[in-house]
Parts: sequence; C-alpha cells; structure tokens
Amino acid sequence: MALTLFDTDEYRPPVWKSYLYQLQQEAPHPRRITCTNEVENRPKYYGREFHGMISREAADQLLSVAEGSYLIRESQRQPGTYTLALRFGSQTRNFRLYYDGKHFVGEKRFESIHDLVTDGLITLYIETKAAEYIAKMTINPIYEHIGYTTLNREPAYQKHMPVLKETLDEKDSTGQDGVSEKRVHTFRGPHWCEYCANFMWGLIAQGVKCADCGLNVHKQCSKMVPNDCKPDLKHVKKVYSCDLTTLVKAHITKRPMVVDMCIREIESRGLNSEGLYRVSGFSDLIEDVKMAFDRDGEKADISVNMYEDINIITGALKLYFRDLPIPLITYDAYPKFIESAKIMDPDEQLETLHEALKLLPPAHCETLRYLMAHLKRVTLHEKENLMNAENLGIVFGPTLMRSPELDAMAALNDIRYQRLVVELLIKNEDILF
Repeated sequence: MALTLFDTDEYRPPVWKSYLYQLQQEAPHPRRITCTNEVENRPKYYGREFHGMISREAADQLLSVAEGSYLIRESQRQPGTYTLALRFGSQTRNFRLYYDGKHFVGEKRFESIHDLVTDGLITLYIETKAAEYIAKMTINPIYEHIGYTTLNREPAYQKHMPVLKETLDEKDSTGQDGVSEKRVHTFRGPHWCEYCANFMWGLIAQGVKCADCGLNVHKQCSKMVPNDCKPDLKHVKKVYSCDLTTLVKAHITKRPMVVDMCIREIESRGLNSEGLYRVSGFSDLIEDVKMAFDRDGEKADISVNMYEDINIITGALKLYFRDLPIPLITYDAYPKFIESAKIMDPDEQLETLHEALKLLPPAHCETLRYLMAHLKRVTLHEKENLMNAENLGIVFGPTLMRSPELDAMAALNDIRYQRLVVELLIKNEDILF
C-alpha cells in the first residue's frame, strides 16, 4: 500500500509544560494599602492607594503587613514624580511610576494600577523562582514538531539567526522580503509558547505573535525562529478546526480550499435555491463533507453526484467557519467591528468598519473579502432564494464572529451587532474591500 503524505513522519501532539503556569498560580496577589487620610493634590488617575509625600521608611512600615502589598507615594526629593512601592520577597521594591493615559513602570502599559501590580508580582515571582529554568527554555524546542517549520529546510546555522522583527505598529501586518513579522501580543486566557512549549506568563504582552503564520512564542524564543515560519504541510493534518493562516500557508494558497470549493459549487447550482444558507442540510452528510475535506483536501468530491442537496454544501461551509479556533473576524479585531455597528452616522460607520478590516491578518481579510463578494452575489438572486443582506447577516453574524468576553450576557447582547456587521459588509463589499 502506498504511503500517504502523513505516514512518513507521524505527527505527535506537543506536551505543554505546566511548571511556569503553576508558578503564576502561586504568585502573591495584590493587596492595596488604602490611605485613610485626605491627601491634597492627589492626581485624578490614582485612587486611595495614593499616600502623598511620605518617606520610604513610612511606606516600608505600611507595606510590612503582607507580601503583595502596594501603595503609591510622591517623591520627597522630586515633587511631582511618583513611586510605586511594592512588597515582595520580604522587602520593599520601589519603581518610578508613569502615566500617559495608561500606567507603566517599563514597556508594558496597563489600564489600572491593580493590573500593573498583578502582572509585576507574577513576573517577579516567576523570574525569582525559575531564573535558571527560563534561561534554558530554548533548549530542545518543540517548534519543528508542531507544523510551523519551513517546507524547504534551511541550513542549521540559519535556523538560529535572530531575524524576527518585533513591532507595536498595528497598520502593517506583513513582513518584507519574506521575513515574517512578529508583534508584541496580549493573549486572552492561558497560552503556551509554540517554540519551547512553556507557559507564557503575565497579564498582558506575554509574548509575540507572527502576523504571517500565527505562531505564538515568548519574546526570547522568537529570536530562535527561522526567517520563513511557513507551516510544514505534512504536520497540517486537518482542514476543519485548523488555524486559517496556518492552513493557507501550508497549502500555499490565498484562501482555504474548502471556502473556494464550496463557494464554486454553490454558485454553479444553488444561487436560486430558496432559503440558501438559512435552510439546514442533513447533519450526518455535512459531517461526511467535513471528513472528506480532512481526508482528501482539495481532491474531496462535493459535486452534485455525491451531494444533490445544496444545503449540505452550505452547511459544510458554515461549519468550517464555526470550527475555526480563531474566528474569521478575530478576537483582536472584534471590538472595532462591534463599535462600527453601533455608530449611527453612515459615513463614520463605514470609516470605522474600514479601520476594523485593517486589524485582520491578511489571510482572514482575504477570505472575508471573498466570502462577502459571494454573499453579495447571493443577494442578487433574492427574488428566487429569498435571502437578502439582512437575512444573511442573521445566519453569518454568529458564524463569523465570537465575542472574546466570557460573560454570557455580554456575548448575548452582541448578537444583534454581529448581524449588522455582516449585513454592512455585504451591502458595502465593493467599497470596503
């Protein structure tokens, strides 16, 4: 029997290392030392943790109650400058504190002092307890085993060149001259480094994310990743539930083949079908299409000879988008899209929507463009299929967008705006893309 592409090098899921995650859980919790007196000239962006112009000794005495205790004081030597005093390791640590709309003592900027202190305590605790461990994290990486290594193997000496560019610029999402570009990134929920398999600690800016292929790594690990972090096709074993950017990079395509193939099939024989996308196909057959794509990729047969009911193909396309680990409209871009739906002025609304589109990774934006152009063509057959932009928005809103908020009520309230976002994208497809 002939070997398939995957038989020659069996994929083994990585074992994520929990040590640093456990340390983060053990880190001291912030304990605000509240000032009970009225303090004159307290900056409006500080709360009751501000104690005015007190000495280091007085601050040290107040903080001695527990690990993680903190307060803010004004410098006696330099009035108008402020210090965050923090109890850690049975001693008081003092940090010059700044505010420019957000609070910071270093590179990271925080919405609140509580978050700054929480992140600081985690970092201090982990770097104190695991300094030697962190220094050796890049030894024995898992990077080459998880599907991001280059299709054309580079010489070993090139693999360890510090080539990844880090930036906070949100406008440009692609590297130049084939060099993958990484951005400092805030990950929601626990994330593990896809180079060393260790936990990415902290509250914000825990690591960097490749704008090209979606790779998530520690900042220090990013220096070890080669120029072209194109996913290795033999490790990308599925079509459904695979990260969209990883899939298109692995197959060297502009869009996922499942999107192109389903849309071509739908447009060839289904545009006049009543209730297109609204009517559900038989779930077992939709699952059958999914398995065909996962097994056969672009060779999957979704023709009328195999699936006469076009609703099976529309159902398979919708399932693909629902199964994406990162939605087509990503978590990072989600708030801007929802903001656009809430704007009443049409011109301002379109401008905000255009800005939101710039936040999408290239593969996500291209796939969204292609899908919206297709849905626009669906609406041109509204007399036959009874599907206008509003109806399609109802179907595709929750399919393409998922709220990053864990609060169920907040996510529920967003549904009407999700519908409107998709409706606006369809109606203005020719202007926005």
